Amino acid sequence: MHGRFPILYIAEADAEEAVLSSGALAQLVEAVPQATFTVVGSPASAPLFADLPRLQRLITLDRDGRWDWIALWNQVRETNWGLVVDMRGSTLSGKLRRQRRAVKGKPLPGVHLVEQAARTLQLDEIPAPRLFIGRDTQEAADALIPAGDGPILAIGPGADWIGKRWPADRYAKIAISLLGEGGPLAGGQLMIVGEEADRDAAQTVRSAVKRDRVIELQGRLTRLQTAAALSHATLYLGGDSLWTQLAVAAGVPAVAVFGPSDETLKRPWTGVAVRGPRTLQEFQDLDPRLNQHIQHMMDLPYERVLKATKKLLAERGA
Repeated sequence: MHGRFPILYIAEADAEEAVLSSGALAQLVEAVPQATFTVVGSPASAPLFADLPRLQRLITLDRDGRWDWIALWNQVRETNWGLVVDMRGSTLSGKLRRQRRAVKGKPLPGVHLVEQAARTLQLDEIPAPRLFIGRDTQEAADALIPAGDGPILAIGPGADWIGKRWPADRYAKIAISLLGEGGPLAGGQLMIVGEEADRDAAQTVRSAVKRDRVIELQGRLTRLQTAAALSHATLYLGGDSLWTQLAVAAGVPAVAVFGPSDETLKRPWTGVAVRGPRTLQEFQDLDPRLNQHIQHMMDLPYERVLKATKKLLAERGA
């Protein structure tokens, strides 16, 4: 370890939030070339960092109980850390031997989570989300993508709660407009990403173009491989979901539909968020905990989202 600078990075348990903070970790990788990394994550978030350069250990904290943290303590207490970054705000990081410590505080209202991660490390600039993709990961994704030079529209129709799920037929209508004759992505391919559970929604979206122009990836790739696949896309369209943040981390311009979610915290950092007529507060008045089985997204018309996608494409020169 002579001359090395060991960094312990405790990632958020939530995969979407871990991706939103990933630019801060990427900044450390590039700014501290002598650093080696130990990353702690949940079963959902840890695999996202499997290809991190100079990664010495990737530790999965299976649960969040007291005994799980004690077991983690026993794995990391012997090291004299150069830096401990705690994106979970746990008490563990304060008990470790370290030269420096950075702890993420409680979410600040109105401050984007990407910016909050940068503030945690006191960075002068705010780095966009970024995941490192190794060669094996990229090759596994590329094997499912047909060769071609045309544009690719990626859509992630799934969400982890029905309240955030936009009707799949509206994604399909946008795909028809963008990929059809005269559209800004005319003749291109349609990539669909998500979990196996998103298959019904994907089936509706798939009908927008001929079958030989569809790249169906939902349920076929790991989340990190999905980010690798998304790096081929010209534009991404989705909801308030992990898939949207993976597209952003892959460097893809993204349009995200928002309803019962706070876009000031999680809008695509490199893209735009599109809301319907209701504010977040109006959704909370109806569904205080934002957890009921209600299709909140029905009042966002596809025309508004289509306009935003065409504007973003024009700005990016697509």
